Formats: sequence, structure tokens, C-alpha cells
Amino acid sequence: MKVLAATDGSKYGRWAIEWVAQMPLTVQPVVRALHVVDVAGLRAPFMIQPMIVGTERYLQDEIKRMEASAKTVTRQTETLLKESGLNGTVVVDRGGVAASIMKHAKRGVTLLSIGSRGLDTLDRFMLGSVSNHAIHHAPCSVLVVKETPRPVRRILLAIDGSSASDKAVRFLIRYVNPAPDGPDREPVMVTIAHVMPFLKYPELREAGNMLVQRYVDKVAKAGFQVRESMKLGKPADEILTEAKQEKVDLIVTGAKGLGAIGRVLLGSVSTRVVQHAACSVLVVR
Repeated sequence: MKVLAATDGSKYGRWAIEWVAQMPLTVQPVVRALHVVDVAGLRAPFMIQPMIVGTERYLQDEIKRMEASAKTVTRQTETLLKESGLNGTVVVDRGGVAASIMKHAKRGVTLLSIGSRGLDTLDRFMLGSVSNHAIHHAPCSVLVVKETPRPVRRILLAIDGSSASDKAVRFLIRYVNPAPDGPDREPVMVTIAHVMPFLKYPELREAGNMLVQRYVDKVAKAGFQVRESMKLGKPADEILTEAKQEKVDLIVTGAKGLGAIGRVLLGSVSTRVVQHAACSVLVVR
């Protein structure tokens, strides 16, 4: 399993790697930690030539600082990989942050792990936009890390019966160990959540119950402890509420939904969940 972890020297970049180590994976991941030096980003497109000339000394100093920072981040990340027991390497690339991450994600990567924020006010804005870009455009599944790593024992799996939901279930069964090693040997509990709109059609609720039961049977057969949750309301809001009430460690959802309209709706749901969830979110593609 190839994992790409984007790191920038911030605590969120560090957590992106530590989360991979904490995930109860069934296979040993091979990690490529990627640090991007975005020199071109210093020269904002709205800067006219006289302004650029007047700030060239500052820009050169900033480039030197970024290059020195890249060496520091590389050393720190190499140490972190060893301390976390992960098999991996550190790569420094130069270019646009989002474009560089997408380029490396296309190289046989199964999972992209990325922090939801970065180093300072500007970085937070940029990294936030990068993580948002990743969940929509990355060719692989994306783990958006929002907090310090912890053992993953409670998972909320949001489903809607689409092929994307099937992919999320397959990812869970294939890559997540239902009974991870540890002193407590606590099995993983998966809450399967399905949210339906407020429609007065009993047959829809019956179909929803059958859908949930189908996923429950698959996940339980794989060895997970399972509970089901049927809700009425707005999908993103109900998913966020359920995750908070159940104190889940991770939300897992598919990237797209049912048909052309469903894809747009579920895309907005996954985006809202990633933006507002207190816990980390795995968007499966």
C-alpha cells in the first residue's frame, strides 16, 4: 500500500504522517513524505514589474529561507518516519503545492494523507484550499487530518447506496484491521449511517433499511463490530451530529454519489463534512 503524506513542517504536516502510523491497517504502508517548495508563489500574479524589482532582495532572502526550511523539514521527517516505525522516504519538490501533490498522487498511490491546515495565517488558507482541492481531484483516496493522532477504534461510515459507498466499504474491509493489536485488543466499532430527506414515502424508508442492512452484513462479516444509524434530515448536518455524539475517531465516506445530481449533492456533503468535522475524515475514491 503506497501512501503519500504531504508535510510542510507544521504540526498538521507531522500529524499527517503520524496518523498513517496509528491507522490499524492490514498491510504495512510504504510512505512517501512530500515537502513542496513553492517559490513561484512568492511572486503573486498581481505584482507589477516595478514592484517585483523593488522587492527582489526580499524575495531572494525568502527563497533562501524556504530552501533552508526544506532541509530542516526533511531531517525532521526522516526522524519521524523512523520513530513511527514507518517504511518510507522524504521527497522535496518545487512548484505549485496543489499541482505537485496531485502529480505525486498519480504515481500508484493508494492513500493521500494531508493536514487540514499549515504553518501560519497564509499557509492555513493555502493548505486549506489544497486539502479541499485534493478531496475533489486526487486520483486516490484522501485522509484529511484534523487532530493529533490517536488509536482508531470508532469509525462512522456514511453510505447512500452508490458505487462510491461500495468503494468506501471495500476500502474499509481491505485495508482496516477489525481487531488491531494493542494492550486492550479493543475491536473497531463501525457505525453505518444513512441519511434520508424528509419525504413522506414509507417505501423509501423501507428501502433505506434494506440498504443499511446490506452494508451491516458485509462489514460485520469482515469482523467489525457494527451499529446502524438511520436519520432524516440534511446529510452533512446529520453525519456531523452523529460523529460528535458517538465520539468517533474517523469519518469514512465516498467521494461521489448517485447519478449526475447525486454526485453534485454528495460532493457538497463530503466537502462540508471535511470542513466542519472535529475528527479526521477519509474520502474514498
